[in-house]
Formats: sequence, structure tokens, C-alpha cells
Amino acid sequence: MDNRVNEIRKVIKALRVSMIEAEAVMRGQIMRDQDCTFVAQELLKMRAVMSGLVREKEALGDRAPILVSGHFAPRPASKPAFVRPVKRHLVAAESGR
Repeated sequence: MDNRVNEIRKVIKALRVSMIEAEAVMRGQIMRDQDCTFVAQELLKMRAVMSGLVREKEALGDRAPILVSGHFAPRPASKPAFVRPVKRHLVAAESGR
């Protein structure tokens, strides 16, 4: 039983790190106005797996919290409030005759 609890705890730690990384990817996609439905669906699947693992861990009698430290992905930098437009110069078109 103790080995199974330790195994579940290791999987939960790894899953938390994966979830943090997926959240960082999703935030980046949102900031770039990209579609993030695939990552969001995968994150929901990870949460469902996590829920099942926590229930199994508690059924085995382990109620101690699992701490994850030092594995946090950095948050992407927020985009600036104002970006100065690039100066464009008109160029005469060449005739192709």
C-alpha cells in the first residue's frame, strides 16, 4: 500500500508540473490572440486525471498535501500598452516593360 501511495504522489507531482507548463503555453497563446482550445482541453483532461489520483490517494489513507516547488514555469511578459508604429517610406514602382 505504501508503495502505491508513493507512486501516486510522484505521478501527481509530475502532473502538476505539466499543468503549470500547459497553463503558461495557454497564456502565451491568449496573449498572441491564438486559438488555445487544444491546450485547454488537454488541461481539463489533466485535471480529471488529477482528481482520480487524489481520490485514490485519499482512499489509501494518505491525506497529506503534496507540495511542488522550484518547477514553476516563468510567466510570459505582458505585451506593452502602446507600440509606436513603424515609419514606412513610399518607393516608386519599377515598370516591367
